[in-house]
Amino acid sequence: MEPHRTNERLEKTMRTSRRAPGTAAAPRTGTVRAVAAVLASAAALVALTGCAGFEYREHICSDGEYPALNVGTTGSTCVPEEEAPPAGYVKYPRGKVPQEVDDKWDKYWRTHTLDENGRVVDAPAN
Repeated sequence: MEPHRTNERLEKTMRTSRRAPGTAAAPRTGTVRAVAAVLASAAALVALTGCAGFEYREHICSDGEYPALNVGTTGSTCVPEEEAPPAGYVKYPRGKVPQEVDDKWDKYWRTHTLDENGRVVDAPAN
């Protein structure tokens, strides 16, 4: 066989064995990358936003404790329920006890405190 004819047959075979665009074949590299990018983006979105509608709220104190306010300042501490507040601390006034970080009363007590007579007063400037 002539070498020239062998090359022609090989080239013809290569031309006819190629698939036409859009026919079923192994996934194209670009398509695989695009799908991977979409999946990675979706995973990142879920990781960053968490479960929408379920907001985590941090409690001021652990179970079995209550918050106590430092008299004359905006400081506070958590005290076991069966114990009295330590020296210099008092229980928050009834109905004005912060329960969660950034709730209405947590924000309020950042700018207010109780004086030595138990009256609510503006907190001293830091």
